[in-house]
Amino acid sequence: MEPRPLRVSVVIPALNEEASIGRVLADLPARGVHEVVVADNGSTDATADRARAGGARVVAAARRGYGSACLAGVAALLPCEVIVFLDADYSDYPGQLIDVIAPIVSGQADMVIGSRVRGQREAGSMLPQQRFGNWLATGMIRAFFGHRYSDLGPFRAIRREAYERLGMRDRDYGWTVEMQVRALQHGLGVTEVPVDYRRRVGQSKIAGTVKGTILAGWKIITTILRLRLTGGPARRTGAEPPA
Repeated sequence: MEPRPLRVSVVIPALNEEASIGRVLADLPARGVHEVVVADNGSTDATADRARAGGARVVAAARRGYGSACLAGVAALLPCEVIVFLDADYSDYPGQLIDVIAPIVSGQADMVIGSRVRGQREAGSMLPQQRFGNWLATGMIRAFFGHRYSDLGPFRAIRREAYERLGMRDRDYGWTVEMQVRALQHGLGVTEVPVDYRRRVGQSKIAGTVKGTILAGWKIITTILRLRLTGGPARRTGAEPPA
């Protein structure tokens, strides 16, 4: 008897993404996705209605913050084996979900980061401040924890049991880097796959503003430092992606 396919649940944090959320949901693979939860982070437009119309279950994340929305989305999930995170602004390519989860399905990894740096990027999709922040953050992780990530990309997948071991707590800009550092500290098998990236629909709430850029950068740096001081060095993990 063949083993039962892994149940894959998708969490999409969203804040005022009525123009894009329907397109994100429509582009998800028709097969292989167990459920989709859109974590509405206080939208004042039709994001929630369009998400429901697209077949997603909508949950409220009353406290503002990217991490807060992700935490609320995970808390609402039905039983599953794999959790996928991606953004609601249509900058990711949802159809590449199969590529992102493949190392988990094959048993080669516990967590997979979709690397925009290793994929094809539309001109203007990653602003200069994003590229610099990515370079700085991944360089700090390599220096402090000995693992070479190329990206803090939002499109990612993780085994649910592995996610639950991480004890994720960050409620805003530090969410992605907290997950990647904690994965190393807990000895998870981590890897990257190339994913493509395009200019988002609408204006970014973070990289599109000076205030958002400064706050996000500061939070990411301080999160790395805090985890290094309080969580210790990384344990042995899976192979790094090729240079």
